[in-house]
Amino acid sequence: MQHLPRITHELLNLKLSPAQIEAFQIYAEELMVWNERINLTAITEPEAIEVRHFADSLSCLLVMRSRMTGRRVVDVGTGAGFPGLPLKIACPGIDLTLVEATGKKVLFLQHMVEVLNLEGVTLINERAEVLGQMSEHREAYDWVLARAVAPMPTLAEYLLPLCKVGGHCLAQKGESAHQEVTGAQEAIRLLGGRLVQLTPVELPTVAETRYLVDIEKVAATPPRYPRRPGIPAKRPL
Repeated sequence: MQHLPRITHELLNLKLSPAQIEAFQIYAEELMVWNERINLTAITEPEAIEVRHFADSLSCLLVMRSRMTGRRVVDVGTGAGFPGLPLKIACPGIDLTLVEATGKKVLFLQHMVEVLNLEGVTLINERAEVLGQMSEHREAYDWVLARAVAPMPTLAEYLLPLCKVGGHCLAQKGESAHQEVTGAQEAIRLLGGRLVQLTPVELPTVAETRYLVDIEKVAATPPRYPRRPGIPAKRPL
């Protein structure tokens, strides 16, 4: 990890311990090995993994640290573990749930949890629409996270049903963030959310500005949402 400690210090004023740096090194190495067998990521260069996966995931702390009202965090559509696992490495006290619909990716996540000896991590092989209607998960999380999962009107229906009233949803978006949020305002309101702010993130060697879309859960989500699997993407609110 040649660049991550410097980036996290400059971007987040976060100092990683030697053990944390080692954990990120192991994560990167395992990601590259597993990626030769199953499609986990198109980003395979070590430096790009540090910036575009690890630093990008940790940038969530720009918003989360200022509003850390609870420790229960769920990462929806986590893929190879982003942003959830980097956040768990940096903030071991969080209670993390990783949600991923693709079984092969869940096997990789299980491997990483075991290799890194992480405690307080739950893996769920399920779609967000199903999870949002399960009583043990519905409106149960302080933070609901997602990166590169779906356009905002659809994503709001995935995330807000899982978020407790008073909690926050945090979506990582690219340069289309403002346009997406504008188109999702009615969906966010209908599902019990309120847009708080868009926080820009500038990552070294990444040309485009990234944005953290912070949505507060201000009212209970109506029982009919989320709709059955596939409908939020086909017929966004």
